[in-house]
Amino acid sequence: MSLLGKLKIDCEVISRYLIEFVRQEVLKTGLKKAIIGLSGGIDSTVVAYIAKEALGKENVYGILMPYKLSSKESVEDALKVVEDTGINHKIFEITEPADAYLNKFDGVDNLRRGNVLARLRMITLFDHSSLYGGLVVGTSNKTELLLGYGTWYGDMASSLNPIGDVYKNQIYQLARYFDVPKSIIEKKPSADLWVGQSDEDELGFSYDDADVILYHLYDLHYRIEDVVELGFSHQLVEGIAERVKRNQFKRLPPIIAKISKRTINIDFRYLRDWGL
Repeated sequence: MSLLGKLKIDCEVISRYLIEFVRQEVLKTGLKKAIIGLSGGIDSTVVAYIAKEALGKENVYGILMPYKLSSKESVEDALKVVEDTGINHKIFEITEPADAYLNKFDGVDNLRRGNVLARLRMITLFDHSSLYGGLVVGTSNKTELLLGYGTWYGDMASSLNPIGDVYKNQIYQLARYFDVPKSIIEKKPSADLWVGQSDEDELGFSYDDADVILYHLYDLHYRIEDVVELGFSHQLVEGIAERVKRNQFKRLPPIIAKISKRTINIDFRYLRDWGL
């Protein structure tokens, strides 16, 4: 078995579980609709298919939020998902509000611009959740969350996330299971935050390598030296491990200074749906 073979999942079982997860987590709040930022990428596509099966196409809203630098293909692929699933959709161009802020500064780099766009998109999604009476369903996969490869309070924010424990390689398995449009499966992963942006180019390593390394480090609890013996460079494995540790703050609620006996998020530990 290849190293990637260890990441193979039973797509029928996992998809049923994720569909039921979305159904229960939305309906228990008294709501019945899902709001998804539909980018034309593989992660949001898989989430759209899951939400459609969980809640019915009439209760899912895919919000397309292109910026002037977004590729035409991203919008086209997102619309393929809309056509294939039959979910509701809306195109909300974010160029004007984004530039109204960005133009206040000289020399905004790609990182700052990308973070502004990601957070503006999340503002848009949560506003539409109020407009339609639904919950924002997240689209960050396990690989991205572990690496911290996302914008804090931007694309990493959501009301619930069905794919946060699904590695990128496993997302592709689910995409093939759901028979999503071929163009989405075959294109290079990209957050589409600037012209020519590629996730793997920006990260400096492939998702496949990252998935294998992360799986062995954090699912199987291998030591760095043990993962290196699988055929990876020490620099790559150690770099990924350091990145995971460095971005731990992104995966947790804001830290609260403890001055009482029952501090929120430290001692006040009720279930997420306590009181519903």
